[in-house]
Amino acid sequence: MVGSGFRPHLDELPVGRSRVTAVTSWWRGLSAPERFRLYTRVTLQAAILGVAIILAVTTARSWAVPGVLAAGAAALLAVEAQPGFATLGRDRRRRWMLPTATTLLVAIWVGCAVAARVMSATADVDAARSAGIYVAMLAALSIVPFVRYCWWITLGLSVATGVAFAAGPRGMLQVAGITFVVAAFLVGTTLLTRWALTVVDDLERARVVEAKLQVAEERLRFSRDLHDVVGRGFSAIAVKSELASTLLRAGAADRAGTEVDEIKTLAVESMEQMRALVRGYRDINLDGEVAGARSLLSAAGCELTVEGDPSAVPAEFHEVAAWVVREATTNIVKHSSASSATFAMGSSGMTLRNNRVSSDALDSRDSAADERSGLRGLAERLAEVGARLERSCTADEFALEVKWEDA
Repeated sequence: MVGSGFRPHLDELPVGRSRVTAVTSWWRGLSAPERFRLYTRVTLQAAILGVAIILAVTTARSWAVPGVLAAGAAALLAVEAQPGFATLGRDRRRRWMLPTATTLLVAIWVGCAVAARVMSATADVDAARSAGIYVAMLAALSIVPFVRYCWWITLGLSVATGVAFAAGPRGMLQVAGITFVVAAFLVGTTLLTRWALTVVDDLERARVVEAKLQVAEERLRFSRDLHDVVGRGFSAIAVKSELASTLLRAGAADRAGTEVDEIKTLAVESMEQMRALVRGYRDINLDGEVAGARSLLSAAGCELTVEGDPSAVPAEFHEVAAWVVREATTNIVKHSSASSATFAMGSSGMTLRNNRVSSDALDSRDSAADERSGLRGLAERLAEVGARLERSCTADEFALEVKWEDA
């Protein structure tokens, strides 16, 4: 980060072109927010230093030059003490900077005020007044914006400057007024700069949070897809294993062997689908899911009737419709002893029904636990494409109804 020591270690770099290249590479390595922070901090401190040098050079009396330069150094120290504007790093040793800078500016301001009252030469008095007003401006730029009640302090500083460096009520009002206008501008500028840095920090934090949310969303999507893939595969394996076991007990070894071979095939396919899911290249096809559902439900003793044609489903909903078929098939096998099921699909939506809903399935379908599993994931998947899912469950029938967005 910029505020925690942004400068490259130039002393450790080779001289000449290599050093320039290293600095250039370091600059390019900074993010846009870091560059903005660096630009803002360096610009503010460079402005303070530049004004101090110019005023010191143009000061008519040589005795005022050290005070002007010392005030400029104190202002730089005060800005450096602020964590949001620090350019040399942030640590506990910086705590002495603000008290030291404040004490130095106050001492120089008081010294100029005393000099303006006790000196007799007009040039000396003017130099003291100019230096004192300049110190007040530096305080308004480097200290006042970072304290509470900064506008009241600005007003009080302006009035005190008018009283200290002007002769007569009219002159006091003029000096106080001019000082207040300029000081208020400086305070406002610094506050706006702080606000800009805050906005940049907030935007950067929002970008980080957005990235984390995208990662969390992708993890949720992956877990949902994994649930669908593994759920159907394991359901099919469980059904066929039970069928094979029944056939073996009945002495139908040949048919049992066929079922075992299909179990092996299902296991291999599930592994391939899981690997493809991890790689992010798994495709799902509505026609294939309908055919797979017919085969699986038939093995489970459930006759599937398909009404309509998969081609009637709008192309943009083919993938999510395939997921509906897959999840519905898994639920029929897991949560019912259905003997018949119906899939109806068309341009407006699709409906999936099955009979013989078990009593424990009725309880589980009404529970929060089930809402967090397959059907909730299916509803979220449908919502992403603008479709909606409705379900109904009675002792005689369970139904899922899906409506497309244009229906």
